[in-house]
Amino acid sequence: MSEAIFPRYTRRLELRFHTAEDAADLLRVYSQKSVARYLLEDRWDEEYTQEQLAKRISRVTLDQEPHALALVVANDMGRYVGDLALWLTDIPHRQAEIGWVSDPQCAGLGYLREAANELLTLAFGPLRVHRVVAHMDARNAASAALAERLGFRKEGYLRGDLFSKNEYTDTLIYGMLAEDLPTCEPA
Repeated sequence: MSEAIFPRYTRRLELRFHTAEDAADLLRVYSQKSVARYLLEDRWDEEYTQEQLAKRISRVTLDQEPHALALVVANDMGRYVGDLALWLTDIPHRQAEIGWVSDPQCAGLGYLREAANELLTLAFGPLRVHRVVAHMDARNAASAALAERLGFRKEGYLRGDLFSKNEYTDTLIYGMLAEDLPTCEPA
């Protein structure tokens, strides 16, 4: 079913599946220290970018393995401005997790909010997801603010629960049901 939904267009954006041509943009963004800081993986190099891109290219449906969507967010000029992922964590009960990364050059323009709102609307509609969670490094204030603007409810704060990049980090947990999804306001 996902193949019939994407690409998807919002007022300013296109949400589409990854292609081989996205490698340069992914490397440019994920190799930045500021982007990798709150992710579980280190900064990407060319080899790792190719490995991750191959995985993302296969993530086109929630209804078959790997039960995940990986989407590029491109602005109206076709420029990569970020990406979104949605994957089922409980397949029979249609529970999912969402993740997002923004190109730092496009931060503050509302692109990820607009794109994530569209993906969440699809998740609770034709993709038949019951619940969506977002886990994030508690130091990532921008990601937490985005989750709250999207209508997620803060459900937990796990202290020192994850050892990542030679330090223990705290995790914020946000959750959302269909009735939590507000109508997206223009950015």
